[in-house]
Amino acid sequence: MTTTEVRVIDRDLETFGGLTPTQMKVLEGVNSGLLNKQIAFDLGIAEATVKAHMTALMRKLNVHNRTQAAIAAQAMVQGARSAAR
Repeated sequence: MTTTEVRVIDRDLETFGGLTPTQMKVLEGVNSGLLNKQIAFDLGIAEATVKAHMTALMRKLNVHNRTQAAIAAQAMVQGARSAAR
C-alpha cells in the first residue's frame, strides 16, 4: 500500500461517520479479528473503553454487530483504493 492510499483511506475513515482516531484504531483491530481484550492491550486502554468505542462505532456505521462493522471497514478500504486509482 502506498502512502497516497494510506492518506486516502485515513481521510475516508475520518469522514465516514465522523470516527475519532481511537475509534478508527478499534475498528482496525476488529477488522483484524482481534478480541476486545487484545485491542485494549494494544491501545493501552481498558476493555470497557473498547466496548464503549464499539458501541459508538456500530451506531455511527449503522450496523448491529462487530462482523458488520468489519465488513463496513473493508468496504471503505476497497472504495478508497478504487478512488485512489
